[in-house]
Amino acid sequence: MANKVEWLEIIREATNEAGTYKPFFEPVLETLADILAKRDETEAIYKKSGGKPIIAHTNKAGATNLEQNPSLRLINDYNRDALTYWRELGLTPAGLKKINDGLTMQKQSGLDKILADLERG
Repeated sequence: MANKVEWLEIIREATNEAGTYKPFFEPVLETLADILAKRDETEAIYKKSGGKPIIAHTNKAGATNLEQNPSLRLINDYNRDALTYWRELGLTPAGLKKINDGLTMQKQSGLDKILADLERG
């Protein structure tokens, strides 16, 4: 379980290796690090409580029903949010491809584009 500072370093290193790190992304990196740290804290609570995915819940009327463990639901939400950030930072295969394709298109000059269109016919 990593804390926010440790996650921030892990994310910076990953974006550097992927070639997608930019200093102006720091607030985004910090947000992702915060999400992952909170997810880790929630996982620790989930495991400490027995790690049961389904729990019994008694409502106001006194009826007891089975429901998904709220901690597990929160972990899933954090993972879904984190995946969005990973993708946008180019830290998934699809996200990195999208960034690389965008950079390739930006590097192509107007003349290069016209010539490429002429070659395609």
